[in-house]
Amino acid sequence: MTEILKTQGLSRYFGAVTAAEDINVTITQGEIVGVIGANGAGKTTFINMVTGYLPPSEGSIFFDGRPIKGLGPRKLMREGLARSFQIPQLFLELPVIDNLAIALSAAQNDHLQMLRPVRTTKRLAAADDILEQMGITQYRDEMVTAMPQGARKLLDIAIAMLGNPKMLLLDEPTSGVSMEEKHALMDTVMEIVKRRSLTVLFVEHDMEIVQKYVTRVMAFASGVVIKDGPVEEVLADEQVQTLVTGKRRHTSTATEQGDV
Repeated sequence: MTEILKTQGLSRYFGAVTAAEDINVTITQGEIVGVIGANGAGKTTFINMVTGYLPPSEGSIFFDGRPIKGLGPRKLMREGLARSFQIPQLFLELPVIDNLAIALSAAQNDHLQMLRPVRTTKRLAAADDILEQMGITQYRDEMVTAMPQGARKLLDIAIAMLGNPKMLLLDEPTSGVSMEEKHALMDTVMEIVKRRSLTVLFVEHDMEIVQKYVTRVMAFASGVVIKDGPVEEVLADEQVQTLVTGKRRHTSTATEQGDV
């Protein structure tokens, strides 16, 4: 399998505080990997280092075979590494279509964008296409403030996908989304992921979402990866149950037998 993301000895310190330490991870093309951990476990610090929002204190990062340590978010986006955010990063007082057009302009590295119309025929066509894929065309000309939280999340993820990335990092994609919307949101995103053969790494607190959509899990605690492997193996681990999920889980077999 082709390696798409690799970290070696990745660490981040804030004075005497260790936010992440000695993270050694290899993710291959096409994997869907979940990242779990309690608040403050180092998940977001790891994502921020990989996507260029936070410089590592130590270690190396390779994307698609190339070293990327020190590159900023925009350069990484153009290299094919995109992300969405726990709190959608959107222009709330602008229409949805303009949010997409502005993002496309940035993705295309248009240094003269301040002197040119943001709404071009090609950008509007690309924006309409991703809105249709995400199932949120009804909000095209609405202000972002008029969108429900689930639709805002989809818009934020749509923006991350505009540059045709090779890998997508999602920071808590279902956070703040109602129970009724969560699975529909993830079904929509994963359908596009499958169609585009994207590699995905996403932080998630909802273990039901993790079990349904990923085949591999990385569990963080106190800034280190305490377990990395298949979903059921990781979630059945005693240390993971103690430090991450907060309770002992029963296997599906035990549940089926009524041993609950």
